[in-house]
Amino acid sequence: MFIEIIKMAIESLLAKKTRSVLSMLGIIIGVSTVIAVFAIGQGAQQAVNEQFEGLSAKTIMVMGMRGKGSVSSSKLTVEDAKIIQEKGQYIELATGAIQGNASISYGATSASLSIIGSDLDYYTISNLELGSGRLITEDELANKDKVAILGSGAATTLFLDGENPLGATITISGKKLEVVGVFKEVGTSMGPMRVDDSIFMPYTTAQKTILGSDGSVVLNIQANSVDNVELATEELTSILREEHKLKDSQEDDFRVMDAGSMVGAAQESAQLMSILLTLIAAITLLVSGIGIMNVMFVTVAERTKEIGIAKAIGGKQGDILSQFLLESVILSTVGGVIGIIIGQVAIPIISSFNLMTLASSVTGPLLGFSFSVLVGVFFGFYPALKASRLDPVDALRSE
Repeated sequence: MFIEIIKMAIESLLAKKTRSVLSMLGIIIGVSTVIAVFAIGQGAQQAVNEQFEGLSAKTIMVMGMRGKGSVSSSKLTVEDAKIIQEKGQYIELATGAIQGNASISYGATSASLSIIGSDLDYYTISNLELGSGRLITEDELANKDKVAILGSGAATTLFLDGENPLGATITISGKKLEVVGVFKEVGTSMGPMRVDDSIFMPYTTAQKTILGSDGSVVLNIQANSVDNVELATEELTSILREEHKLKDSQEDDFRVMDAGSMVGAAQESAQLMSILLTLIAAITLLVSGIGIMNVMFVTVAERTKEIGIAKAIGGKQGDILSQFLLESVILSTVGGVIGIIIGQVAIPIISSFNLMTLASSVTGPLLGFSFSVLVGVFFGFYPALKASRLDPVDALRSE
């Protein structure tokens, strides 16, 4: 008997193909959105992990900021790192860099890449290893020489034919720099900058010739112990306030973040984004459920006479309830499956454009499909119940 009910439900849906497709459309969009939401959330989490993978638990980052009160602008400089290391009791290593973006060209190839002008300790704290060539020397740093080391990605971008970059002259913002080395692939980021896609040079050169006032100064500090991160933070704050000659009434002209707080803040942002997008997807599914309910009400009204005949020849209330409920569930289930297929196919396609980081997740399809079936049951039950309770005499009289 149940098989007959299934056949009747499918035949009823196929008889009104356009209406069935339009009813499923909301479910398809909703489930695809749920999958996309979880892919974005998973991708954001992955991006956070990659971004801060190169930072140890002892890492503290200091960045310049607009001051308040009587402080008009940040006085943070790369040289502050050396002062912090000399005076800090709880500081193991301190390095500074000036960062920004610039247009780089070599021959007919040009690209916009990250610029990192740093002191020599930066390479140690960032775990950078040479693939070829040499590091920048103290003399080149002091003389503001126009030399550069390429990240592996930057080298691939500029030297398309596998040409050896060593000794080549690249042009950055109209200035010519000699390439003296290429770093091995790292695959991580230093704060917001992707290491592999960066070009490194003495910070003195970046400050004077390339970035100037457009560059942002970042100090990378390592405490001598994980347990001393808080003490090191207090200590470097005190040192910087003294060096910048800030009065007690003035607020810091810099901001300090340790690795734990940076990762936590980034993860919270990613989670909040996922929650907001999930709510949007839930609303889409809710609206599509209401659409299914409306369609089922129309179907019941159109088939009132059919229902009356079925009940007059002995059709049970439970059978009629099952048939109409099954139609609703079939709509939502098929829509859910199509939504999963579209969502899963869309992830690699969108990822190929490098617009954002997306990562497949089992949770997205499972949750989206479960929600779609639940929507079908919930919003299809009342119209089905109404159909099953129709009086056969009244139903037969209807036109």
